[in-house]
Amino acid sequence: MTSSVSGHVWRADQGDGTYRNPVLNADWSDPDAIRVGDDYYLTASSFGRAPGLPILHSRDLVNWRLIGHALERLEPEESFAAPRHDCGVWAPSIRHHDGRFWIFWGDPDTGIHQINAPDPRGPWTRPHLLKAGKGLIDPCPLWDEDGAAYLVHAWAKSRAGVKNRLTGHRMSPDGTALLDEGTLIVDADAIPGWFTLEGPKLYQRDGWFWILAPAGSVATGWQGALRSRDFFGPYEHRTVLAQGRTDINGPHQGAWVDTPAGEDWFLHFQQRGAYGRVVHLQPMEWAEDGWPVMGDRGEPVASYRKPKADPQPPEAPATDDGFPGGRYGRQWSWTANPAPVLTTAHSGDGLWLTCHRTADADDLRRLPNVLVQRLPAEEFTVTVELSLHSQVPGAKAGLAVLGDAFGWIGLERTANGTRLVHRFADVATEHERDAEPPRDAPDGRAHLRIEVTRNARCRFLTNTGTGNSWHPSGPVFAATPWRWVGALLGLFATAPKGQGTPGYADFKNFRTEGAS
Repeated sequence: MTSSVSGHVWRADQGDGTYRNPVLNADWSDPDAIRVGDDYYLTASSFGRAPGLPILHSRDLVNWRLIGHALERLEPEESFAAPRHDCGVWAPSIRHHDGRFWIFWGDPDTGIHQINAPDPRGPWTRPHLLKAGKGLIDPCPLWDEDGAAYLVHAWAKSRAGVKNRLTGHRMSPDGTALLDEGTLIVDADAIPGWFTLEGPKLYQRDGWFWILAPAGSVATGWQGALRSRDFFGPYEHRTVLAQGRTDINGPHQGAWVDTPAGEDWFLHFQQRGAYGRVVHLQPMEWAEDGWPVMGDRGEPVASYRKPKADPQPPEAPATDDGFPGGRYGRQWSWTANPAPVLTTAHSGDGLWLTCHRTADADDLRRLPNVLVQRLPAEEFTVTVELSLHSQVPGAKAGLAVLGDAFGWIGLERTANGTRLVHRFADVATEHERDAEPPRDAPDGRAHLRIEVTRNARCRFLTNTGTGNSWHPSGPVFAATPWRWVGALLGLFATAPKGQGTPGYADFKNFRTEGAS
């Protein structure tokens, strides 16, 4: 396999004035985006990972770069000391108003939160709880042309007992308070055939209030549009994007963005199993009857001409990492709020992960100290170098594919030295077991590789020599998602509970290659 763009494994920009979907071929779940001047900014759900609320930047809606995160740690801190993959930051919205960037999101267990900043790179304010309650999700604000402010949100039945409805509020212009108890502005139970209406994005155009929101569930639904002359309704509705004859299931919630050239585009996600929720870009026009038309007459496009913009170099969010100066790149996050001693500072290259002492070492799904990033394409190969520096029997470290099931390959310290191990756990088991009998690794180091093919089939390989001789290990592993979250690539280091210095694992040259 060879990389189609240096350091990236998927190229949306075809180099001939066209692009192919998905423009973000990784789990950038529940995307929302805005334009400020000539720049576009996108954020996405991050659930229980830290840092959260990724911020991506583009100049043409096709080529994107991850520039940071808006939420350094999840709150309340104690609630996210351990992994909670289906909790935390759900479906954010991003807006620009009064010289500041604003992000609103719903935590289904605590309520609607808001942060803001003068620059998308920060610093961002601490989270402000705008509305407390269970099941309050998918909020989106609007500052209208007259200076009034509004907020719409959806409901999660798992917490609130209701769904398929949208609630609207008047909001203080400074975004710190809601000015009423809330009004049911859309009851989709009254719309024949519509169910699970959620993910509303609120806009204003030509004297209409517009809500773009999906219905019909994540994997099988459609994108709806609703409009009213008054924010509180009544709203007319129409389906404006559906799978139709294409292979783009969903298509689910996203963002309407206009361009300086006067074009309209729509970003949305598609649910793709273990790969998570990948992001597509659709052309959009306004028909003579005033309703939006997305894609190719309401069906998603697989490829299209790029938006009109100055030429941009092909780019995608980074995946590779040489860990310069012992630091990891922005593409990584932790599976929970990180403790202060998960990495060891040093002056050279390579990531030194502390062998975190834990009683949960046999279940990576329960560990807060796994450093993770998204699967970067449908087919790719990832390679990393590992050396284990620990004298603690039972200390181990490795490269993992992590979801409801997980598999990993790496090194483990024993009383007699270091050995190469390959382990996995399926959805129904709580503890890992050997995928292949352990083998000696006398130098305490190894090159590790995972080859991922269609349907997230993972082949693990090792190389304990200095050449290019790779040895397959164990059976093929089928990656699985977590609830709401695609499978993740992970690096970890652990040691059993006890006293004394646990040692560390040194990871070097994390590299991905993808099919062109």
